[in-house]
Amino acid sequence: MSTLSISPAFVSGPAIAPRLARTSTVKLTRRGRIVVLLTFLACAFAVMVAFGGWATATHDSGTQESVRVVEVEPGDTLYDIAGRIAEPGKVREMVHHIQQLNSLPSAGLQVGQKIAVPIS
Repeated sequence: MSTLSISPAFVSGPAIAPRLARTSTVKLTRRGRIVVLLTFLACAFAVMVAFGGWATATHDSGTQESVRVVEVEPGDTLYDIAGRIAEPGKVREMVHHIQQLNSLPSAGLQVGQKIAVPIS
């Protein structure tokens, strides 16, 4: 007489497929990471070379802006000076413009300092 016993370790065919799907993750080795990094850098370099021609410098100078020199008096601020020459509502833009003309840091002005301001 023969007997057939089914143990709990027995798994049918369809139940194996989901388990295989979970274990098939891609793991990059150190060499693989280096290859991916170098490929990305090569692509970025190729894009920079391809579009780098659009950023060209010319020997042509821009138009010179008419300016006058103002000496900073005691109690003057950049906003005071800009407010005297700017149109109403345009003081902030004038402050920024004066800072750009004179390469001024955001720190305050010093008494006796001479700055260029646009002629309005």
